[in-house]
This record gives sequence, C-alpha cells and structure tokens, in this order.
Amino acid sequence: MQDLLGNLAMGFGVALSLQNIGLCFIGCALGTAIGVLPGIGPLPTVALLLPFTFSLDPTGALIMLAGVFYGAQYGGSTTAILARLPGETSSVVTCLDGYAMALKGQAGTALALAAIGSLLAGMVTTLLIAAAGPPLADIALLFHSADYVSVMVLGLISAVVMAHGSVLKALLMILLGLLLGSVGTDVATGEYRFTLGLDMLADGIGFVPISMGLFGLAEIMINLENRGGRGVIAKAVGSLWPPLAVLRQALPAMLRGTAIGAGFGIMPGGGPTIASFSAYSLEKKMAAQPARFGHGAVEGVAAPEAANNAATQSCFIPMLCLGIPPNALMALMVGAMMVHGIQPGPSIITKQPELFWGMIASMAVGNIILVILNLPLIGIWVRLLQVPYAYLFPAIIVFCAVGTYTVDNSTGDVVLMAVFGVLGYVFRKLDCEPAPLMLGLVLGPLLEENFRRAMVLADGDVTIFVTRPISLGFLLAAAALLAAVLLPSIRRGRQEAFRE
Repeated sequence: MQDLLGNLAMGFGVALSLQNIGLCFIGCALGTAIGVLPGIGPLPTVALLLPFTFSLDPTGALIMLAGVFYGAQYGGSTTAILARLPGETSSVVTCLDGYAMALKGQAGTALALAAIGSLLAGMVTTLLIAAAGPPLADIALLFHSADYVSVMVLGLISAVVMAHGSVLKALLMILLGLLLGSVGTDVATGEYRFTLGLDMLADGIGFVPISMGLFGLAEIMINLENRGGRGVIAKAVGSLWPPLAVLRQALPAMLRGTAIGAGFGIMPGGGPTIASFSAYSLEKKMAAQPARFGHGAVEGVAAPEAANNAATQSCFIPMLCLGIPPNALMALMVGAMMVHGIQPGPSIITKQPELFWGMIASMAVGNIILVILNLPLIGIWVRLLQVPYAYLFPAIIVFCAVGTYTVDNSTGDVVLMAVFGVLGYVFRKLDCEPAPLMLGLVLGPLLEENFRRAMVLADGDVTIFVTRPISLGFLLAAAALLAAVLLPSIRRGRQEAFRE
C-alpha cells in the first residue's frame, strides 16, 4: 500500500505539471467535442492527432491521446440524450432511456447522471489500474515468446467473437490485417514482401493512413449518404442537478456498470460498446419492473454510462502492462508509443515509471476536467449539434490529409489514405467491421517477431506452444471461444444480441 501511494504521488506530480494539465484539457475537450458531433469518433481523431504529437514528450502526448478516448465516451451521451442520436456507438443504449427522460423535461437530470456515473467509474477504474498494473506486469515477466504468440492469438480470436455481424467476415478482416502488416521489408532476410514493386511500400503500410481512411474518410461517406448536410435539432436541457432520491436509485446501477465495464475493458476484443449493452441488459433483468426501461428509467442511463467509461479506461491495463492492445484504438495507442520510441510491455513500469504513473494519475485529473466541461458547457455542445455536417466534413478531410502527409512527408501516404477510405466504405456496405483489420495490422508484426523468436529458441520445434503451460492455457481458451461461437445456439444468441 505504501508503494502504491508513493507511486500515485509521483504520478500526480507528473500529471499536475502545467504542460500536462494543458494537454489533458485539450484531449478531453477534443474528445468531448467529437463525442458530441455524430460521425467523427475517437479512432480517426487519435489517428489525426498522432503527427501533431511528435514534437511533444511521450508522456504528454499519450495523456492527450488518452483524454480524446475517454472524453469521447462522455460527449457521446449528450447527443444520445438530447437528440436520440448517439455520438459514439457505446452511447447507443443511452438513447433508450436518456431521450425518454428528455421528452419528460428531465434532460438535465439525465445528463448529470451520465456525467456522475462516468466520473465514479473513472475514479474507481483509475484505482484498479494503479493496483492491478504492477502485479500484472510481474506476471507478464514470466512470459516467453511462445506465450506472447498464444496471448495474441487469443486476442485476435476474441476480436472475432466480439465483432458485430458474421464470424467469418470478422475472421477474414483479421487475416487481411495480418497480411497488410507483413507488407514491406523482411527484417530477417532484407527481402521485399508484397510491395507490388512500389518503393513507398518498402517500409510497410503505416497505421495512420489506414486508420484515417478506414475510420475517417469512410465515416464521412456513410454520414453524407445517410444524413446529407443536415444538422441535428437539440432539445432543451432544464435543471442539471438530479434530486437526491434519483441519485440513491442510480448509485447501485453505476457501481454494477463500473464492474461490468472494467471486466470487458480488460478482456481482449472487448471495449466500451459491448460493456454498455451488457450493463443495460443486466439492469433490465434485475429490475422489479422491467417495463420501465425504454421509458425513462434512471438505471438505463446510469449503468451504461458508467460501464462505457470504465471499459474505456481499463483497456489501458493490457496495453500498458502486457503490450497487447485489446481493441483497435488501443492498437493506435501502441503505435503512438512506438513512434515515440517506447516499447509497451511489462518493463515500462520499471524503465519509465513517470510515463506509466503519470498516465494513470492523468485519468483522475481528466475525469474531473470532463465533468467541468460536460455540465457547465452543455449549452456550447448543444450549439455544436446545430452546425450542418456539410460545413464539418470538408475541414475533417483537410485535417486528415495534412495529418497523414506530415507523418513521413509522403504524398503516397495520402493516396493510401484515399484508397483505404474507399475500401472502408465498401467494407461498411458489406457489413464487414474494420476494427478487427486494424487490430490484425498492429499485432501482425509483433506476432511474427515473437513466433520467429520462439522457433529459434525451440530449434524449430512447434510443440513449444503446447508444452509451455502458459501458452497452452491461452491456446485452449482461444479454441474454446472459437468453438463456442460456432455452436448454432450460441451463434443465434450472439446475432440476436447484436441485432437488439
């Protein structure tokens, strides 16, 4: 306990520096804004900001990018409650009861419950990361290359299971991501692989142009197709402070949502979206009067908002402590760390404690900043909702192009971004989720590197993956997951859950 308090004190010393508070504020403000504005999202925003963080120190850069991620979860509830239009997919379920409360003149109460639930979940999850991080890192030090291969296989299979739509499509997207990750120069032989004779692919395909295209340009095309240039008509807000009786009713739901969110955030392939839906389903099943849900039940706002924020922050546990990103956005964060010369994994706590504990402390600071932004400044976000999308998307395209170009000063990257933008649109029309592709792209090189190292250490004996207990355990878990989701009854239940 004394070490934990000392480490947190060191972390707050880093996070409360003037520069890092400013960067945290910028990240939280941007995250809230993109959460409020439907159709932008944290993935393209983080990808867009990556080139602009190269001049920052690594700790400040990661604090700002993390603020964008969990800030978007806060902001997404605003449109869900006021306009029945979720800014983020994790806020979809908040529409059901949040908008119903707004129609009853309780929009301010719903917004306050969302903010308080997110603050509670954020603080609890920050303490969880601080307490669980070092022990997990110590356990990870026992891992050999074969074990890392198996845990990455588990992560990829989990991403397939958790992805929306067809399991086969998700599996193909993972494989496509792994294939794209192998493009470039083979580090062992120096040979070019899958470069099609193009010099610009000699160093591989960067994750920035791909993410900008798949999640930025493709999203713009979908939004223009669905909404044209129309803005959103927002509802009146009303009083922002909920009655004490409502808070007492919502508190148990917030705590249950926090526990569910923390679990799904740590799980490979999980994340805030599935956490919020699971928390809502649990509250509805536990309620004495389930018919209240969908008609303004306070638990239907408090639980999913706590769950999505807890899941957002607990995603950092496997990313920081194991070096394994549990979802596509954490894959971008891994890429950001590598750009700054930092190798995520168990050694980060001992080699760069200021970065690890500074990021954890910044999450507590960021959650307080987000409450300040989300409650008093609701009026500004309401006005943002009324800006026509026709005025927003040209600026987004320009920033995407500038951000992609500045990574390597390469026009080829801009062309790649455009190509993957079209591919992303096609994937969306074919109901192929692009997030598994992104995860495969980032994990592919790590998987190949650890597989080769394991083969060298085992003299080419592939049984090393089943003779090591840790590796065997992860492989059995991956096989069980894949087998379970292929069972007809479970497959039907999964499809019905995602459809609901």
